[in-house]
Amino acid sequence: MNLESFLLLAAALFSVGLYGALSQQSIVMLMMGLELMINAVLVAGAAFWFYVAPGTADGQVLVLVAVTVMALEMAMGFAVLTALFRARDVDVTDSAEDLRG
Repeated sequence: MNLESFLLLAAALFSVGLYGALSQQSIVMLMMGLELMINAVLVAGAAFWFYVAPGTADGQVLVLVAVTVMALEMAMGFAVLTALFRARDVDVTDSAEDLRG
């Protein structure tokens, strides 16, 4: 596979994630769209790393740290969503609008 194939995959993932984040009102679906967009950025970053400097492990470490941070961020988001749902019975973005700071 060449760099263009990986970038095409990343663009497709980002597009699907953007559509999902903008078109859904469910907070869970919104978070899934954001997750897809972050994964697209990681795929593009890993592809660039592989084609620019394949001999070093810097890119692999960066991708591993980014995936770990992404997993922690999603766990925190789902914890906040669960607390919000239990407290106010809210699961769509329109109902959670009063949380703005």
